Amino acid sequence: MPLDRLPKNSILCVVGARPNFVKIAPIIAALRQPPAGVPACLIHTGQHYDVAMNKAFFRELDIPEPDVDLEVGSASHAVQTAQVMQRFEPIVEGTDPAAVLVVGDVNSTIACALVAAKRRVPVIHVEAGLRSFDREMPEEINRVLTDQLSDLLFTTERSAEENLVREGIDGKKIHFVGNVMIDTLRTHLKRATPARETLDRLSESTRDAPLKRYAVLTMHRPSNVDRPEKLRELAGNFVRISERLPVVFPVHPRTEKALQKAGLLESLRGASGLFMAPPLSYLEMLGLMSEATLVLTDSGGIQEETTALGVPCVTLRDNTERPITVDQGTNTVVGTDPARMWATIEEILDTGGKAGRIPELWDGRAAQRIRATIERHFESIGS
Repeated sequence: MPLDRLPKNSILCVVGARPNFVKIAPIIAALRQPPAGVPACLIHTGQHYDVAMNKAFFRELDIPEPDVDLEVGSASHAVQTAQVMQRFEPIVEGTDPAAVLVVGDVNSTIACALVAAKRRVPVIHVEAGLRSFDREMPEEINRVLTDQLSDLLFTTERSAEENLVREGIDGKKIHFVGNVMIDTLRTHLKRATPARETLDRLSESTRDAPLKRYAVLTMHRPSNVDRPEKLRELAGNFVRISERLPVVFPVHPRTEKALQKAGLLESLRGASGLFMAPPLSYLEMLGLMSEATLVLTDSGGIQEETTALGVPCVTLRDNTERPITVDQGTNTVVGTDPARMWATIEEILDTGGKAGRIPELWDGRAAQRIRATIERHFESIGS
């Protein structure tokens, strides 16, 4: 949409990467549901630039076409952040928005929050206050800085508010609303692609011997994939696990490049129990995870989704910014220590793993609470 056709005084809702799509879908639907108190526009920064996969996510999640696509693409953290800021600022300048709404912790989140704050436009941060307390994670820097710039902060769990208050955020800005990722999961679970269909597509052998038990593996964090020695150790462990339990491994583009560079890609592809796949759509992944025996991951969002699904999760990190998935959910943080990883997997296979429970306000209504709070906020400003 041409800039001059964007409505003035709207909420600019920003997405940039696939995890953002899952979070923005229920928010944009709630904000545009009649009667709409404040118009909402969707701005896609293009941080994830796989056109086919982007379209698949938008189609599956019923997300409307973006009003603006900044088409930033891939680059280093600094360059990508700078390009988002450069391309987003004219949108803010030309539309005089009521607010800029950002989600999660990707580069687009902090970049657009910075632009808004510099131009004195209110910033709304969805999924605020999550902390791994690991400043080596780029996402942790993005989280902390975005929260400091925000005027409305929506949290997914009680501990997030404690983190924010400890960092000096005014408690009046903080609103515990629940988890919009779970809104999306609950909305689309019945439409999820059956695991059988995805497994059949990945391997001819599964047609004659259906997999009754399997693990799903995802991995993309720099701490796991950027160091060849650690990657080699992890790859060996995955092959060992696949000898006990078949492993379905949708490979992130970043991970595939690292495996190729380390000379590990072909050996993994040759492992009989390891089924490697290109990135899957949201509905395919949802179907696979919902029927899995366990999930191994370094993704924050998948820790939450597995808790909502009641599926055991083994987190391949030394920390998590989502402690509720450990305290109340199905998640166990094992780092990358082979002994801890294998002991946890054996326990899951023997006992079924942690039962867990659904956390407070993970009820599929988070986006509606966000809309109600935004409406009250702007009414109070106008009065």
